[in-house]
Amino acid sequence: MNRPLVPLVAVMCVLALSTACQNEAAPPVDRTPLPTVAAPPYICDHIPLKAVELMTGVRDPLVRGHFNLTSGESRRTGVCVIRRRTDQENVLVIDLSIGGYRAAIMEYLDDGATPLPEIVPGSIGAYSKPEGRENNAAYAHLLRGRADLSIQLEIGVQGRDNAADVAAMMKLIAPKLLTDAGAPSAKTASPSPTKD
Repeated sequence: MNRPLVPLVAVMCVLALSTACQNEAAPPVDRTPLPTVAAPPYICDHIPLKAVELMTGVRDPLVRGHFNLTSGESRRTGVCVIRRRTDQENVLVIDLSIGGYRAAIMEYLDDGATPLPEIVPGSIGAYSKPEGRENNAAYAHLLRGRADLSIQLEIGVQGRDNAADVAAMMKLIAPKLLTDAGAPSAKTASPSPTKD
C-alpha cells in the first residue's frame, strides 16, 4: 500500500527542490544614483561609505588607507583601497598624488574618455568605461594644479552605469581632497601703490 505513495513523494520532493533553486536568483540590481552630498559614515576619513556600497555592490568592505591633507603641499597624498571580504580582491581604489600632468588628461580625452565638468575651480578631468574590460571597470581622473585624483572602479556592479558612478564619486570627494591637496595659494599679489 505504501508503494504508490513513494513515487508521489519523490515527485513532490523534486518539485520542491526545483522551486527552491529557482528562488535563489540574484537579488535585483540597486540602481539608486550615488548621493549628491557627501555624508557620514566615511571610510578613509573622506569617502562616503553609502556611495562605495552602491557602486561596488560590496557591503561591509575591507578598507585600507588614508589621506594626509595636513602636511606640506608636496606631501599631501593618500590612497583608499576597498576590497571584498570574501576574496580580498580590490574593487575600488581612490588615489591622490602630486605630480599629475594636463597632457595625461588630454590623452584620456583624445582616446574617447568623457570630460568631467570643472568640479573644483581650475580642474580638468575625464572619466570612462573602457570597452572590452572585464568586471564592469570604470575610471575617472581629475587634475588641479599638480594634484591628481583618480578613481579606479576595478569591479563594478553589472547593470549599473559604472562610468556615471565614478563621475558622481569624483563630484562627491574632489572638492575636499583636491581643494586641500592642490589649491593655489589664497594670497594674491596686491597692486603696487601709485604715486599721484
